[in-house]
Amino acid sequence: MSTQFVPNARLRTLVFKTSGEAARHAALIVERLVRENNSAGRPTVLGLATGSTPVGLYRELIRLHREEGLDFSGVITFNLDEYYPMDGNDPHSYRRWMHETFFQHVNIKKHNIHIPDGTLRPDQVEDHCALYEQAIRKAGGIDLQILGIGRTGHIGFNEPGSTRNSRTRLVTLDPVTRKDAAAGFFGEDNVPQSAITMGVGTIMEARKIVIMAFGEHKAPIVVKAIEQPATEAIAASLLQSHPDATFLLDEAAAGELTVFRRPWEVTTVDWTPERIRQAVVWLSLKVKKALLKLSDRDFRDHHLYDLLREHGPAEKLGEQIFQDRQRTICTHPAGMTEKKTILVFSPHPDDDVISMGGTIIRLNEQGHKVHIAYMTSGNIAVFDHDARRFADFVESFNRLFGISTEATAGVKERVQKFLDSKRPGQPDSEEVLQIKSLIRETEARSAALACGIPAEQLVFMNLRFYRTGTIAKAPIFPEDIQDIVNLFERLQPAQIYVAGELSDPHGTHRLCAEAIYEAVRRVRKKGQTFEVWLYRGAWEEWEPHQIEKAVPLSPETVERKKDAIFRHQSQKDKAMFPGGSDPREFWQRAEERNRQTAHVYDALGLPEFYALEAFVEWKDV
Repeated sequence: MSTQFVPNARLRTLVFKTSGEAARHAALIVERLVRENNSAGRPTVLGLATGSTPVGLYRELIRLHREEGLDFSGVITFNLDEYYPMDGNDPHSYRRWMHETFFQHVNIKKHNIHIPDGTLRPDQVEDHCALYEQAIRKAGGIDLQILGIGRTGHIGFNEPGSTRNSRTRLVTLDPVTRKDAAAGFFGEDNVPQSAITMGVGTIMEARKIVIMAFGEHKAPIVVKAIEQPATEAIAASLLQSHPDATFLLDEAAAGELTVFRRPWEVTTVDWTPERIRQAVVWLSLKVKKALLKLSDRDFRDHHLYDLLREHGPAEKLGEQIFQDRQRTICTHPAGMTEKKTILVFSPHPDDDVISMGGTIIRLNEQGHKVHIAYMTSGNIAVFDHDARRFADFVESFNRLFGISTEATAGVKERVQKFLDSKRPGQPDSEEVLQIKSLIRETEARSAALACGIPAEQLVFMNLRFYRTGTIAKAPIFPEDIQDIVNLFERLQPAQIYVAGELSDPHGTHRLCAEAIYEAVRRVRKKGQTFEVWLYRGAWEEWEPHQIEKAVPLSPETVERKKDAIFRHQSQKDKAMFPGGSDPREFWQRAEERNRQTAHVYDALGLPEFYALEAFVEWKDV
């Protein structure tokens, strides 16, 4: 397990290669505490969090219980929060989530489990909160508090402005918090306005605190909580004054920290070729000078004297990195010598064209045989009104052309009846899910055709982990990995392209990527080899120093790419920036991103292009 200590943090911070390693470390902390207290005959009082962040921790604790005899019978738990109002059996209830995710898999006694009650009348909430605080004190206080961090910096639901001394109470949720929760509730309008949460003061009384953050979408708030002065505007930053609080991060969440972004400012740097490239590219963009125009003074004025002394002068460094970045420009992404089989993996049915549609067009135009594997149905991202519309269309189509309508009329009636009675956030019926899957599949076929890829070169895998009918996903099934292995063996690709997403550790992109990586390892052991290239998701791009292949796109190719994206009609209403309110469409954002990458290359003094799609080669390290 590789761990890095962050030198300039205002509270103790450890960075792990992956979220899985960080979760296992957190589990070891819990295990050590529980076993020590069990041996002494003392109870262990745990404060617990919900959400995607602690899922890996809970899974590892379940494994320790089942395989290594970790006994939870003496554990008392207090959960941080619950939506209000919220029925405890609702699919979105944290009470239900905790039981399904953790409690029913270990031997914590039912009477030792405490979760705020979202079913109370408004006039009962204040007394309930006071009794919750009293129960914590009666248990002897919290020994170890597990936390995540929201994009507003909240811990629990202590939104910006929560005071250091706040206690368990009813709070109003920040708009950003509600927007982040919108996907799980199938729309922001369905997210409760309020929640009951432990206060900052309650949390700070825990004897030990472990706060976890995973994914690049957490990086901007993590750097504020760890490196900037404590403020009530960011509740997590108040942990800086706690005597025993530790941040556990994966590399993606740590990406904005100075030790990763600009390590030369805070520590001694081993000037590897990768670190030199990062520093020189950063300096060029910082001082707004092309690589070949950098001066010795630019390096000295920006904490890069050691780099200048060991590898300078500036002229040499600028030319070295200019040549290095020049080599990334690739007009023939699969080479020029022979026609090859290319396999593009798309986690959802639109990720391929959004993130690398231009490269797919170029590969096809250059005579390579491009296959696209859609790994999941993407059906949960389709609105109910689209399912209604398509059910109506099929019945009308059959009636128009004299096809038997009895069966289709029955399907339409059942679908409409279900949707008429559907509660906000309720999982869809199997028939509705099938219709939504078909909508996404036909859109994917149309989008692929816009890129020149015929239907016979498309594979709809429908991997099992996604088939929950809800936002929450199951772990990858062994059969999912075997399906990918079988695809490799059947197609024998020379190159594959994978969504190299670094956000939600339990999100679809990352789960798909991990399944592909494992499948690659298995076929490589059998002697099958091919290049593995990573593209980014809809909203992020590789850093300019990371890019290893930049494919130029002409204005005409960008227009074709936008046309392909536009064919995913069921997704047009969902095209929002994460956490933002800007409803610009996916195809507009895709063009902006590709043109921005070209602008960065131009700013470095490299050849000017209309747009660029960027890739990094996967290295199994």
